[in-house]
Amino acid sequence: MATRNKPRGALTVAAPIIFLAVLLAGWWLSTTLTGIEAWRLPDPLTVARKGLALLQRPATWRQIAVTGGEAIAGCALGTVVALPLAYAIYRWRLLAAAVEPFLGATQALPAIAIAPILVLWVGYGITPVIVLCALMVFFPILVSTVVGLRHIDRELLEAAALDGATGWTMAAHMELPLAAPAILGGLRNGFALSVTGAVVGEMVMGGSGLGQVLTQMRSNVDTAGMFVVIAILCIMATILYVIVYRIERSKRYAITQ
Repeated sequence: MATRNKPRGALTVAAPIIFLAVLLAGWWLSTTLTGIEAWRLPDPLTVARKGLALLQRPATWRQIAVTGGEAIAGCALGTVVALPLAYAIYRWRLLAAAVEPFLGATQALPAIAIAPILVLWVGYGITPVIVLCALMVFFPILVSTVVGLRHIDRELLEAAALDGATGWTMAAHMELPLAAPAILGGLRNGFALSVTGAVVGEMVMGGSGLGQVLTQMRSNVDTAGMFVVIAILCIMATILYVIVYRIERSKRYAITQ
């Protein structure tokens, strides 16, 4: 059983590379065989050249840092709020009964609709963007944490209680470590959503990150540049996703031993 939980390094590396190669081949064929205009769909080589040109500019790296910082700060803020509330919902049935019916509404609101309201409340700049990121990651982290806590083996908790574990001791040494894989799963999805929130926030509320670059390129009909920015955003989200995923896998593997 433990063997199946060990990460398979070769497959983990090869599978996404093969999948990416297939996507690039399909993209190249679609631009070569259909004769579609470059301003609608540029070919991969044109996008690669544009990407190299952009990455040689120091300003591009500063814009990447701004958007990445907003995403990480927003995810951290959402996590700080979501985790205590999730534990309170798990502990107190009355609070769970009162709050849970309304949690779905927070996920139904689109980010682009919330952004103008945040401008009225907070103003323009980096702060409302971070708040928007926090709102986007709050729900998935909250839900995954509550689910993880509720699926803890009750026998383990009862055994810990018999040994004298109560309150904070129970939470710190039993409940939260056992729910860690689910919590990290929520963080994994939260980081990806946070990057989206940062871009949407910059496009609506202003800023100096990749969202503003994307807006400018859209106005200039620079399709190749838009593809490059989108690719950078995907890479940022993927890096954050993989980092948290690796931590999550290590936690799951440690628990199964």
